[in-house]
Amino acid sequence: RGLSFRSRKLFDHDDLLSRGFRVHRLGGGGKPRYHRAMTAPATRAPSLDDVSAIAREAFDSLPETFRGLAGDVVIQVAEFPDAETERDMELESPFELMGLYSGVPIGERGGAGTRQEVDMIFLYRRPMLDYWCETGEDLAHVIRHVLIHEIGHHFGLSDEDMERIEAGAGS
Repeated sequence: RGLSFRSRKLFDHDDLLSRGFRVHRLGGGGKPRYHRAMTAPATRAPSLDDVSAIAREAFDSLPETFRGLAGDVVIQVAEFPDAETERDMELESPFELMGLYSGVPIGERGGAGTRQEVDMIFLYRRPMLDYWCETGEDLAHVIRHVLIHEIGHHFGLSDEDMERIEAGAGS
């Protein structure tokens, strides 16, 4: 039993950045457009493996009871949601989704029989990096927040439940 992390690369955005290209999105969203920067090349953006390592550290820092309830959830880091997920969730842009829980929440599981489906949490690198750049928040904080949010769905919490919990934590 335990958590496993996977990463998957769909295209090489980092290579473009390392060669001095910059990303520009018209209106702040939509498909990225790359253009050559007139300034010095950017430092290398965190890779899939970097994001996976940050997520691992975030998970390991959670209280033991919380980690224990996560069970055998597999955490996979990918560049973006796949086309089927984009379609199913009716996303206008793949940048709209930073994470996703796929599986049967703990409270909805039946007691009889063996489960066939693997519980998975997907963390989407490019949307998280985009959010990080736009907000200036600490990247480790962004990844931790998305991870905890998706683990919350594994526990059966809705987005509204989590918003109420977060609002109560601030008071």
